[in-house]
Amino acid sequence: MKFSIKRALSVWAILLFGATSILTSQENHPPVLHATTYNSHFPKAAGLGESYNGIGVADDGTIYYAIDSRAYNIPGQIYSLNPKTEKITHIADLNTATGQGDIKAVAQGKVHVNFIEDQGKLYFSTHLGYYNESSGIERRGIPPDSYNPYPGGHFMSYDLRTGTFESLAIAPHGEGIITFNMDVKRGRLYGLTWPTGRFLRFDLKTRQLKDLGSSFDAGEAGEIGSTYRAICRRIVVDPDDGSVYFTTGDGAIHEYRYTTDTVETVPRVSLRKDYFGQFDPSKHGMAYNWRAAVWNPNDHTIYGINGASGYLFRFDPTTRKVRVLQRLTSKPSQAAGMFDKVVYGYLGLALDARSDVLYYLTGSPLPPGSGLAEGSHLITYDIAKAQYEDHGQIILDNGQPAGDEQALVLGHDGTIYTLTEIRRDGRHEMDLISFRP
Repeated sequence: MKFSIKRALSVWAILLFGATSILTSQENHPPVLHATTYNSHFPKAAGLGESYNGIGVADDGTIYYAIDSRAYNIPGQIYSLNPKTEKITHIADLNTATGQGDIKAVAQGKVHVNFIEDQGKLYFSTHLGYYNESSGIERRGIPPDSYNPYPGGHFMSYDLRTGTFESLAIAPHGEGIITFNMDVKRGRLYGLTWPTGRFLRFDLKTRQLKDLGSSFDAGEAGEIGSTYRAICRRIVVDPDDGSVYFTTGDGAIHEYRYTTDTVETVPRVSLRKDYFGQFDPSKHGMAYNWRAAVWNPNDHTIYGINGASGYLFRFDPTTRKVRVLQRLTSKPSQAAGMFDKVVYGYLGLALDARSDVLYYLTGSPLPPGSGLAEGSHLITYDIAKAQYEDHGQIILDNGQPAGDEQALVLGHDGTIYTLTEIRRDGRHEMDLISFRP
């Protein structure tokens, strides 16, 4: 009898702990998402392109995106994808689109912002892609003797019916426009310049551009450890009252007030949270800036991500309160207890307002020397249910893992589009991919 009980207990223990091991394994290793890759035929002379935010979906479902150039003499390129036919169309290079043409000046290298449609036009801004990184951080690159400095980023529109571009305004002081959003209700474009972080607003009716100055000390042109401050990469518009929000690396939230046409610091609120980590805003990195943030029309609040930690938080402009919600990093990252793979964090955050679900692309840090490679993961967060889900790592159709995506848009049928580095014909390229959760 004792032997039978002992044996039964042993079997029970094996079943229990074996099942626990299997469940733990399944929990720590979510399923794989298989991606479709596209070939945009980005100019090979530009080298490995980039893509930060530069994507959007039009009302008819067409996907518009930009691949950025790091070369001083090759502009970034704009493309479209018809999701039904999977046909890619090259629309224009950024020099042609802005009217810069063949002028010997540093090229319009980037669209560092999302495309936004209003009344049959896409709105966006342009930025430079040519840097000097010898110090370990991005500074303005000095062009060759025959080339002039970068002439400044443009606020742009693209007429979807006629296929024509219009330059609406140019940023002052030869700076790029690295951050952009639009208040479609009031016909206003907003931007932050790089490298000093000047806040710009452009009114479509009056055609007036106004520079409201910088809240970033010397910005990313400043001295590391002193006047350096990272520029916020997302501006959020409150469509209810026309207010516009952005952050600075010290954790402050700043508000542009439509009624007074001024920028103010939101009082008694801060993103300097212990959960996010300890950061020095004067050092290289996003510090306490939100890395990505979106407006939620369902509860009239802002949902943002702290870059390094990957923590999701909610800011209520009415109550002026910040609530930390949950860490949206991948399960492998959480299991390792590490910060996100990219020190800045990720820009791939989007909201499906119909289902009240956030979509987020994040990396998967693995222990140094492990010799392993893992694709970026798709995370969803159901706001109403406060439910996190890791849908798994993204694998390209060549079997390689996708990695470090900095853009995300949801197609009308639920397909997700982003841009990632692809190894093709023996070289690395940046290009469009799609997948479904």
